[in-house]
Amino acid sequence: MRRLARHHGIALDYEGRKVPDRTLALILQGLGQDPQGDPVGPPAPQRMSVPGRTRCHVPPSLTEAPGWGVFCQLYELRSNRGWGIGDFSDLAALARICGAAGADFLGVNPVHALFTALPERASPFSPSNRRFLNPLYIAPDLLGAERPAMQDGDHVDYPAVARAKLGALRRVFDSCRPDADFDDFVAQGGYALHQHALFEALSHHHGGGWQDWPVPFHDPHSAAVADFARRNRPDVQFHLWLQWIARQQLHAAQQAAKDAGMRVGLYLDLAVGEALDGSATWSGTAVSLPDLTIGAPPDMFSEDGQNWQLAAPSPVALRETDFAPYRAMIAAQLQDAGALRIDHAMALWQLFLIPRDAPAAAGAHLRFPLADMLRVLAEASQSHRALIIGEDLGFVPDGFRDSMQKAGVLSYRIVYFEKSAEGFAPAETYPQLALACLSTHDLPPLTGWWDGIDIDLREAHGLVSKATSRAHRDQRLAERKQLARALDVAAPDADALLDAAHRFIAATPSVLAGVRLADLVGPARPTNLPGVTDGYPNWKPRSPVSIDQIAAHPRFARIARIMRHARPRPQ
Repeated sequence: MRRLARHHGIALDYEGRKVPDRTLALILQGLGQDPQGDPVGPPAPQRMSVPGRTRCHVPPSLTEAPGWGVFCQLYELRSNRGWGIGDFSDLAALARICGAAGADFLGVNPVHALFTALPERASPFSPSNRRFLNPLYIAPDLLGAERPAMQDGDHVDYPAVARAKLGALRRVFDSCRPDADFDDFVAQGGYALHQHALFEALSHHHGGGWQDWPVPFHDPHSAAVADFARRNRPDVQFHLWLQWIARQQLHAAQQAAKDAGMRVGLYLDLAVGEALDGSATWSGTAVSLPDLTIGAPPDMFSEDGQNWQLAAPSPVALRETDFAPYRAMIAAQLQDAGALRIDHAMALWQLFLIPRDAPAAAGAHLRFPLADMLRVLAEASQSHRALIIGEDLGFVPDGFRDSMQKAGVLSYRIVYFEKSAEGFAPAETYPQLALACLSTHDLPPLTGWWDGIDIDLREAHGLVSKATSRAHRDQRLAERKQLARALDVAAPDADALLDAAHRFIAATPSVLAGVRLADLVGPARPTNLPGVTDGYPNWKPRSPVSIDQIAAHPRFARIARIMRHARPRPQ
C-alpha cells in the first residue's frame, strides 16, 4: 500500500513522523484506488515544474515604481451609517481615503459566501462557497432600507446583524421587480449560482449545514429537493438577488478604488478550502475527497497540529474536469479585484489531509498537479490583468518559492518571519517579486507582538504548554533586540517603533508593501487565534476608530506620509 501511496503523491512521513496506514488507505480510496490493488492512472508529479510561458500578470509600472497599500478586515470597519459590521459601502469609502493618501491597493479578508442561516459561523476562511459573496457585506441603506436601532459594540454580533440585514433586504426584494440585468446575472451564473441559492433557501428551512438536513435533501438532484425548489421559488429568487446586489456593490467598491488613483485597487483573499457541509460540497462544485479534511501538521503555534475542517479537493476530479471548477472559482475572485492573495499557497503543490475523526498529527501530505494549477492561475491573471500573491508561510517545501517566482506569483514576506539565528533579514534582501508587510490577521499588530500578546494567548488557550510558552517569551525578548537593531531604533516607544518598521518595509525592493489598518488605529490583539473555536472572539473585533475619522487620525496620516514619500505613485 505504501508503494501505491507514493505513486499517487501521498507522502509516507513528515517531520520524522510515519503516516498511519489508515490515513493512506482513506486518501487512496478517495482517489478511487483500491488500497490493496495496483496503481491505476498516471503517477502524481514527483517534482515541481513550471511550464514555459506560464506567468501571472505583474504590471510594469509596479516593477518600475513599487507601490504600497492598506490591509483591513472588512467586518471590523465602523462608520456612522453602519449596520453593526463593515460592508461594501464602507470598503468603497476606505478605498477613497487610502487612494487619496497615495495607496495603490486596499486588501480585505475573504468575502466568500458563508452561511446566512448560521451567522455565528463567521470565519471567512471556512466558507460555504468560494465562488459567491457574503450577503452580510451588503449595505442595505444603499437600496433605501432604513437602519433599525442596533448596538455599536466592540465585537460584531453576527446573529443580530443577520436578522437586521436579511430582514431589511427581504422587504426591499419583496417590494421591487428584478429587471433584465438581474435575469442576465442569473443566466450567467448558471447551475452553480442556482444551486447555491437553493442551498441557502434549504438551510433557512432545515437549519444548519446539509449534513444535518433530512436524508432526502442530501442529494441536490433528489425529488425532495426539486419539489422544495418548486414550492419555494420566491426564497430561491431572494438568495439569487442577494448575490446580484452583493456583486454590484463589490464592483462599485473596486471602481471607487480605481477612481481614487489606485494602480491595483481591491486586493481580495482566497480561502484554502470550503466547509464540509456548505453549498460547494452539497452541489458537487467542490469536487472534494470524502472523509478527509484539510489541516496543518504540528508546529510552534500548535503542538498538536490543526484541523481546519475544510473539504479537500480531489486532484483526480480536477484533472478529469480540465480544472473547470478551479478555473471558475479563480475567475469569480478576479471579476472585481486587481490582486488576489491565495491563502496557504502551498496547496498548489500539496495539502495536509487528515481523516475526519483522527487527530491532526495523523495526517499526510497529498500532491497536486502544480503545473496545471499554475497554468490556470496564470491564464486568469493575464485575462483580468490582476496580480497573484501566494501566502507562502509555515511549512514551505524546498523549491516552492522558486517555482512561484518563475510563474510570476508574488511571495508574501512578513518581517516577523524573515529572520535567522543572526537576526532579522535586511530590507535589501527581500525579493522584488513579493509583498512585504509586518503581520497577518493570525498575528497581533506590532505593539501586541512587542508585548508578547500572542504568546500569552496561545498559552491561555492551551495551544502550547507552559514550558514551551516560557521558551517563546525568552525567544521574543531576543527577537525584540534583534528587531530594534534591524530597524535602527534605540529605545523605541510605540510610535518610533511603528514609524521605523514602516520605513523598513517601504525600503525593500518588493513591488508591494502592505500597511495593516490595525497597526494604525487598533486593536492590538490578533483578529483570529488559530486552533481556538471557543473562548476567543475570532473574526469579531471591530475597529475602535470610525472610517470618518481615519483620514485625520495622526498615526494613519503619519504612516501614509512615510509610505507615500518612499513609494510615490508615478504621475
